[in-house]
Amino acid sequence: MPEPEESLVRDDPQLRQRLRDDPDRVLAEQFTKHHPRLRRLVAFRMDPMAISRVDPDDVLQEAWLAARSRLDSYLESTAMSIYVWLRLIALQTIIDVHRRHLGAKMRDAFREVSIEQVQSSDTSQAIARQLLGAESSPSQALMRDEASRRLEQVINNMEPIDREVLALRHFEELSNNEVAEVLGIQVKAASIRYIRALKRLKEILGTLSTFMGKPRDV
Repeated sequence: MPEPEESLVRDDPQLRQRLRDDPDRVLAEQFTKHHPRLRRLVAFRMDPMAISRVDPDDVLQEAWLAARSRLDSYLESTAMSIYVWLRLIALQTIIDVHRRHLGAKMRDAFREVSIEQVQSSDTSQAIARQLLGAESSPSQALMRDEASRRLEQVINNMEPIDREVLALRHFEELSNNEVAEVLGIQVKAASIRYIRALKRLKEILGTLSTFMGKPRDV
């Protein structure tokens, strides 16, 4: 997997001062710059039932408003890089969306979405969903559901931090430095864990290849 462009990884040393001087314009620039990665985050982390009810762009619009309202707090109390902070805001927004649409209205959501789409938003299921994709025919759907269960079981046996490193690097496409920042670990440790987790995932997919059609490449 290629590393994100360097310009997407490192903050401008003057960024915080620019945000103080012209918050609306500069924050909008940063949000636009990172929009593709934030949208990828929403697609990966959101429950399919929620996506069936809420457009990802609406989620990001809500995240933008939350980021603007919390910018002063960001500038005063956190050392996070701008993308890691925007990602946190987006994750909090996804949680809010899930609560609104999959909480008290869960039964209604089940009526609107086929049972094959019903999965939770935890990392193991999100990884399985990305790797296996969606099949249309009943026989393919049944095979995919069984493969998904098997894949989730094995992924769940990975160390939680390795699972998250894999999700962040391979599916959200964060840089190694950003992964280390998100998880609060050393950069070298993040790299080692990613290599180990990716190797394990390839082994897992190899065992599934005899059960169903080849899953998506990693």
